[in-house]
Amino acid sequence: MKSIYVGNLPFTATENEVRDLFGAYGDVDEVRLITDRETGRPRGFAFVKMNGESAERAINALNGTNLGGRDLRINEAQQR
Repeated sequence: MKSIYVGNLPFTATENEVRDLFGAYGDVDEVRLITDRETGRPRGFAFVKMNGESAERAINALNGTNLGGRDLRINEAQQR
């Protein structure tokens, strides 16, 4: 299982939109849209969990693509 960082998301993006976007490349196990703790508003990035091969395909295909007028930055998530 790989965790994928999805940056520069439009603030209007929903969990379902992100799941559908990555779902074209394999089964999506989890989507976590990150929100501000105090305001609850989206912070413009998310984490997606997929299996290894599907994750690599999704990263290579989607990095730099446009969603809602913003170019996505997608790569393998770093450990904390």
